[in-house]
Amino acid sequence: MEPVPRQTVVDVLESQLRQDILAGRHPAGSYLPPERELAGGYGVTRTTLKHAFGRLAQAGLLETRHGVGTRVRDFSKFGGADLLPMLVTHNPDWINEVFEVRRSIGALIAERAAMHATKEQVDQLARLLRAVAEAEGGDAAQLADIDVHRALARATGNRVYVLLTNTLFNAYLPVREVLVGPFTDPQAAHDRLAPVVNAVSTGDADGAHVAAEAYLSITERIMLEAIAELGGARD
Repeated sequence: MEPVPRQTVVDVLESQLRQDILAGRHPAGSYLPPERELAGGYGVTRTTLKHAFGRLAQAGLLETRHGVGTRVRDFSKFGGADLLPMLVTHNPDWINEVFEVRRSIGALIAERAAMHATKEQVDQLARLLRAVAEAEGGDAAQLADIDVHRALARATGNRVYVLLTNTLFNAYLPVREVLVGPFTDPQAAHDRLAPVVNAVSTGDADGAHVAAEAYLSITERIMLEAIAELGGARD
């Protein structure tokens, strides 16, 4: 069991402002209403509003200029990959594009890991892979699978791959309960992932690339089918 997160007023306000910005109610390039007016409209204090502004500015959605006001930034021009989790939460259509990058980056990471993994990293990959099969339930298997992919990224020896992997997983972790399909049978999840780890462990870069592409394509198809079914059920 996971603890239920406790939302503060700032959390709720940040979420509402983010939704309003991403939905276009505050268009890119426009200035938000004066703080006093906006705080009154949302029923919060100006201090709370400033805290929410700070978070959204850090995320690349707002910029505040002293004496001028707070303007909505065009995230498509100035935003970074750290926006992906909130974009996926706001609009699930983003998940398709996340998956496309997941496939290409994941295959490259597996290939590079096969070229650079140390014996210690190979041993760790074997332990983490076993943990997928031994997981109790789909959610635990999914998290164990993520640990394998983080270890693959570390095995490349390139820290940028680690950060990219973290970003991609952070993007779909907020909706991971919908994407649990490939992991409901932990042994099957292990068996799908094993060829990737085996190729990396033997230093077979081409084989790791091919195995990772196959693994990522299969799991993506299962996940997207679950999303489609959920959308059909809601309709």
